[in-house]
Amino acid sequence: MIKQQTKLELMVGVFVLAGLLAVGWLALEIGRGVFIGGDSYPVTAEFANTGSLNPGSSVVIAGVTVGRVEKITLNPKNFRALVSLRMEKTVQLPTDSIASVKTAGLIGDKYIAIAPGGDPDMIKPDGIIAETESDVDIASLISRFAFGAVQTPAPPDKK
Repeated sequence: MIKQQTKLELMVGVFVLAGLLAVGWLALEIGRGVFIGGDSYPVTAEFANTGSLNPGSSVVIAGVTVGRVEKITLNPKNFRALVSLRMEKTVQLPTDSIASVKTAGLIGDKYIAIAPGGDPDMIKPDGIIAETESDVDIASLISRFAFGAVQTPAPPDKK
């Protein structure tokens, strides 16, 4: 009787452990944005500075999340950040769209904001967003201002 009860307790423990592992995996996948909608396509944008943008960050158009940042790598040829985006299939971006790194609030999370252009041609899957605006480093600007490193423009030359 005791041996059978121990076997049952072991099976229940393994079942509970497997359930906890499955819930943990699902939470990580949702956090990475894998389940944004099965129908999506990849797009790449190249930035001079991404700040603290992370994989899983949102891609937003007009305040609506339309994609996620998949990965951020360094282009070894020009030392710029290559940001791989996964866009919803229902969102077609004109080729003259502009991608910008933005901050939610003063010290909030970073995200990519896209301003769609007016070109009738659309970016194809695995295409590139050519126009980008890098992150503005607020802390650097504040420290420059606080310590007097902000330079005023020089007066025009008088001839």
